[in-house]
Amino acid sequence: MGRRLGLGFVFLWFFIGGLAHFFFTELEMSIVPPWVPWPREAVLLTGALQLLGALGVVWRPTRRAAGWGLFALTLGVTPANVYMLQRADLFPQIPYWVLVARLPLQLALLALIAWSTAPGRHH
Repeated sequence: MGRRLGLGFVFLWFFIGGLAHFFFTELEMSIVPPWVPWPREAVLLTGALQLLGALGVVWRPTRRAAGWGLFALTLGVTPANVYMLQRADLFPQIPYWVLVARLPLQLALLALIAWSTAPGRHH
């Protein structure tokens, strides 16, 4: 039961997040660090990868590969979280404590992805 809840959370997190990349592209682009080339394309690509990963964790044969993909993607977007923390002045609508909390919460998300998508009889 716990892993199913974990998978549900992972699915919703990345499915909703992936949709946000397409419905709020300009907003998502604002958190892309300036050194990343082609920010629009980066946002759309990461959104598509989030949607694919979310769908992948639902189907048992692709669950583990999707989990690894979402794990790597989560690591890959870490620079955006760091950038937001470093340039909090550009994001006055977000409380500073939220920007600080995002990094340890990202570690918890990584752990949840790894645990909930691991092979085992609990799926």
